Amino acid sequence: MNGISILCDTNILINLLNGNIAIAKLLNGKRVFISSITELELYGKRNLTTSESKIVDVLVNNCFVVDLIQPVKEIVKRLKRRYRIKLPDAIVAATAIYMNIPLITYDSDFSEVEELSLILLK
Repeated sequence: MNGISILCDTNILINLLNGNIAIAKLLNGKRVFISSITELELYGKRNLTTSESKIVDVLVNNCFVVDLIQPVKEIVKRLKRRYRIKLPDAIVAATAIYMNIPLITYDSDFSEVEELSLILLK
């Protein structure tokens, strides 16, 4: 999987921030993209300290953030009509579909999205 682009779900980056070495190795050498939703969710931890916020800043700055642009919104609309999926998850999935790159996640709810190239970790 080296040298490829992937889109990370929030739970992958939270595990990375919590010191998961396996995730660090898996992401090493990859072009890591994140949805703007993931960026915002990373800052949503209750009582996030200044030092934790700075660590999140470094992580986000080392990723390519994909904003919620109109083509992604159109995919979100289709996904919401077709699947029972939460809006943030639909945005993340739509971003991966739009970018034509796999989504890496621990969340099995994404499995039902047939259009999605998924790397589901256990």
